[in-house]
Amino acid sequence: MKSILLFIILLTVMPGAFAQRARFPDVLDLRTGMPQGRSIEANVFSDMGAWHAYALPLEEGDYGAFAGPLVMDMNGRWLSDAVSRLAVTVNGQRVNLAEGKAAIHYYPGLLEQSFDSKGWSVKQQLIFVSGREALLHTRIINRGSKPVQLQVEYSGKVKGMAADKQGLQGRGFEINWPMADAITSDSLGYSAVWKKTLQPGGVYTQTQRHSYAPDGKHPHGKYDFAAELKRNERRWNGYLATYFSRAKNLNAAESRLAVKCMVTLITNWRSASKHILHDGVFPSVNYQGFYGVWSWDSWKQAAGIGMFFPQLAKNNIRSMFDYQDEYGMIADCIYADKDENNWRDTKPPLAAWGVWEVYKHSGDRAFVREMLPRLIRYHEWWFRHRDHDQNGLCEYGSTDGTRIAAAWESGMDNAVRFDSAVMLQNNKSAWSLNQESVDLNAYLYAEKLYLARLCAVAGEKNNFVQQAEELKQLIGNRFYDNSAGYFRDRMLGAPGHVPADGPEGWIPLWAGLATRDQAAAVKKKMEDTARFNTRVPLPTLSADHPAFDPMKGYWRGPVWLDQFAFGTEGLRNYGYRALAAVLEAKLLAGAEGVLTDQPVYENYHPLTGKGLNARNFSWSAAHLLMILKNK
Repeated sequence: MKSILLFIILLTVMPGAFAQRARFPDVLDLRTGMPQGRSIEANVFSDMGAWHAYALPLEEGDYGAFAGPLVMDMNGRWLSDAVSRLAVTVNGQRVNLAEGKAAIHYYPGLLEQSFDSKGWSVKQQLIFVSGREALLHTRIINRGSKPVQLQVEYSGKVKGMAADKQGLQGRGFEINWPMADAITSDSLGYSAVWKKTLQPGGVYTQTQRHSYAPDGKHPHGKYDFAAELKRNERRWNGYLATYFSRAKNLNAAESRLAVKCMVTLITNWRSASKHILHDGVFPSVNYQGFYGVWSWDSWKQAAGIGMFFPQLAKNNIRSMFDYQDEYGMIADCIYADKDENNWRDTKPPLAAWGVWEVYKHSGDRAFVREMLPRLIRYHEWWFRHRDHDQNGLCEYGSTDGTRIAAAWESGMDNAVRFDSAVMLQNNKSAWSLNQESVDLNAYLYAEKLYLARLCAVAGEKNNFVQQAEELKQLIGNRFYDNSAGYFRDRMLGAPGHVPADGPEGWIPLWAGLATRDQAAAVKKKMEDTARFNTRVPLPTLSADHPAFDPMKGYWRGPVWLDQFAFGTEGLRNYGYRALAAVLEAKLLAGAEGVLTDQPVYENYHPLTGKGLNARNFSWSAAHLLMILKNK
């Protein structure tokens, strides 16, 4: 109730620029040639947790058609290049939609194509109204002085679907349209026609309902388009108002970036379907390997989404905890087919941080009470199953004894620091690397403090602060390398530290457990242009390391925005606000397309700024929202 009241208040007091989606056209370029197959190069639009998406036409010959839909389940594919392609005929003559004034735009929550000439105007609008349904609305106005014979035709290439006068269906997809005057169809496509005499000033309207249901549950809703469009606009203006009430010092370009990040996260939102029991957020719709909900992605996504849509943030966290096992473990990732869930490993313990961030913005104590026992079980799981020598410090590991899964568990899959690590068995279903990692234990320290805060919100007694102090002493004594002036991993039973410097070394600053002297030494490395202060700062491996290779390295050089954000927040924790601001300004200026209409990437080349790997990446968008809020 509290979050709903805040939402209403924000809509009332912020009617201006930042609360109006109309002021943010085309924050992301959605124009594309008509796509097909499983190559997902285009930026796409989805909303409401739908499992299908569309894009805007690039070529004039495709005006009147929305690309797609792209349909998503265990993988993605283009169901059609354009399932509903408009053709307008006036008095027997085909109208060239490109001959007059054309406006093709993507607004947050809305695709729109408008075409105007002296004699007519055509507008198409596409919005989502549920997690399964989109509405395609067409309005045609006779602007001439005489009646005209209007013919409206929609056609599409829809292999394997059947069409009749009331709609189209097949392959999990349905279109319902007003009763057509004529229909032709075969195994490759269809054409539906409507005819009408349109008087001067007369208006023809049509609304199609597009539904894709990977679980076979089509809602078959009946909608009034005008009312739904108003509801859609209020919802999106509410997202904008809520976020911009928290991020108040942004310039125009930064404001557009914030909106781009919000639409990225909402497009990656998938509603509950099949074995995904709560709404979750995919890492990206553009990369086939990311068609699921992932654990530490979810904690980071929730922290960003919570700033404008707390309910989705809460459900994103719930979707992972729906599968918490009897021992307290959270799977690495879950899918619409639960048989594909990855139980070989989990991911770094940031769940309590994510819940705390959502609580900060929602004030939802019931959510805290719901999640708290599950968070505690997950936290305790680490110390039972990932502390090989039972010294109170944990290691990354796996359930199947494989080193690859243990590296995945770190989240930094191929980081140089793990190159020499091997596996040790802890119990019948748990193995650890023979390496204690500073970031893992710093996360666990921070998690104890977040659990203490959450217990206070829930009114529960606890001793997590005392536990955190004990762990803090262990971490400082074990992981800080005085000779290097940096926090580094340690091998079990071996002297010295692992000689590789990456973001793990500044996580103790983010967690707040470093001493002032230690933080000063780490800061010195972070500001060094030969190491971490590159064109796009804070790469995942010091730039002077022999294995530094951003183009092929994944976690051996590229800049990941989660680790970047932890780094600048860590600097601020120790008073280095000016340096944090400089690094953030370099990121925004140097990372390819961040301040333009290009997608947010999974990571960035630290020397050139090139966007790397998956496009429209959720946790990058979430952390950019957090970075912008700190300005």
